[in-house]
Amino acid sequence: MLEIKTAKSRKGKRELEKRAPKLVESGKKTLILHGTKTSAVLNAVLAQIYHLKKNYAVKFSRKNDNVKPFEAGGETSLEFFSLKTDCSIFVYGSHSKKRPDNLVLGRTYDHHIYDLVEVGVENFKPMEFFSYDKKLAPMEGSKPFIVFIGEGFEAVEELKHLKEVLLDLLRGEVAENLNLAGVDRAYVCAAVSPNRVLFTHCALRLKKSGTIVPRMELVEVGPSMDFVVRRHRPPNESLRKEAMKTSREKPKKKEKNVKKDELQGKIGNIYIPDQKIGEMAIPNKSKGVKRERREAKRKHGSDENASKRKKEDS
Repeated sequence: MLEIKTAKSRKGKRELEKRAPKLVESGKKTLILHGTKTSAVLNAVLAQIYHLKKNYAVKFSRKNDNVKPFEAGGETSLEFFSLKTDCSIFVYGSHSKKRPDNLVLGRTYDHHIYDLVEVGVENFKPMEFFSYDKKLAPMEGSKPFIVFIGEGFEAVEELKHLKEVLLDLLRGEVAENLNLAGVDRAYVCAAVSPNRVLFTHCALRLKKSGTIVPRMELVEVGPSMDFVVRRHRPPNESLRKEAMKTSREKPKKKEKNVKKDELQGKIGNIYIPDQKIGEMAIPNKSKGVKRERREAKRKHGSDENASKRKKEDS
């Protein structure tokens, strides 16, 4: 069991708030790590995946003997790494005689294993294999198109599951609006057979089409590989329901004394009560009041002196 520690500083509290669940989640980070034994092909695949997700990925270079996602007790270290790095998706690479060039793609919920898909990598071609105009190279962190071709993604359970995991792995941050000029890449996944998927990475070239919408051409820039589905473990139905929960949006309260106009926009009415200026108390420190008091004193004093003289004369 992991010991739960509370933050003692303001910086620690801010970090915990960033990792806390949110109503609108930000982009998911990916954890990339090696198994006990890996091949040269698998090392290149993990490096290329890290390059594609450079701003949203954490890569471990050391071998991890204790990580075995499909075995009981083998996911403890993986969940610990997920908690420490705040990553909700992981890519685990291993190589053995029984399962050569093996990749395990998985997701976590509340830093516990949610689901797993195991694929074998075949016909791998790195980015350096492709020759193209370097001006077409996609920018780091740009938003991609993701294309799934084939009926297998709708009919075969293993490919359905793989589609969900690849979408979470490749889509990056969720955006409501996109500038077409900033979309410069596309991931193409084609279901060749019920257990094989062709994956490739392409750059987008915009050309004139005679209309407002430009014509798009795909230029393969790599990496390219075949995924052969081996094992998969879908989430429990109860866990899926808990993970898919969404908060109901509260209805907006009606704003009083506010109207909306198409030209002027938002117009508000402000009601000010009668201020009754005549009944307001005037402060005693004003110079005008002091002068009036002095004049009143002088007048009052002269009247008293005049009355005294009259009495004396009488």
